[in-house]
Amino acid sequence: MPQNRNKLIDLFIGNISNAILHEILIESIKDKSKEIASYYQKEIENVLSISQKYREKINPANTPLSDKDVSYIKTKIIHRVKIELMNRISKGYKNIDLTLVDKLVDKMLKDMGVV
Repeated sequence: MPQNRNKLIDLFIGNISNAILHEILIESIKDKSKEIASYYQKEIENVLSISQKYREKINPANTPLSDKDVSYIKTKIIHRVKIELMNRISKGYKNIDLTLVDKLVDKMLKDMGVV
């Protein structure tokens, strides 16, 4: 059972990371491309619904996770998002604000009932 739980946590981290990445990319292209922003917004909605299902399988939805799990999840998400943003910056993406990562991670984890 713990192996399955760890797999669910990793899948949850991947989906939340993707949602945060897309939120930051929307901010970076604000006022430039409504078309791309709408694509990113649809992607966010999709991964958040998947993330919520994983969250419910990890632990009952109305019960917060342990401090150890929260710390692990938060650290992994921040790391994944920052690495992907740095990759995007190296590919030529402009106006990416890395300072948004911590704030968005806290917000998403709170919204998902992790914290």
